[in-house]
Amino acid sequence: MSQKVIINTDKAPAAIGPYNQAIKADKTLFVSGQIPLIPETMELINTGIQDETHQVFKNIQAILTEAGYAFEDVVKASIFLSDMGDFAAVNEIYAQYFTTNQPARECVAVKTLPKNVNVEISVIAWKA
Repeated sequence: MSQKVIINTDKAPAAIGPYNQAIKADKTLFVSGQIPLIPETMELINTGIQDETHQVFKNIQAILTEAGYAFEDVVKASIFLSDMGDFAAVNEIYAQYFTTNQPARECVAVKTLPKNVNVEISVIAWKA
């Protein structure tokens, strides 16, 4: 029988809309898009794309950990950028978190993101 479990942790930013941080459906974890919010204060990191991207990955890691997953379990990543000129810098940070078993992914530039941030990343993880 399949099971759907809502995942939320105070170690990642609270949702800023009508959604959850993540949903686990059987062995698959769907992590909502994360932006560079500091969980404790809900303030944005805006000190450059590298710092912003690191904060996004810290938020993703907190959610993965809460659900019992790790970056090695991520099978799909979606990156949204406000400026494709940030691609190389984001890719450099991304590679620090996905050192082995890199997931499938796409990276697209969009007109605007929530709270006018420069980067948002969502992931899908799976465990046997």
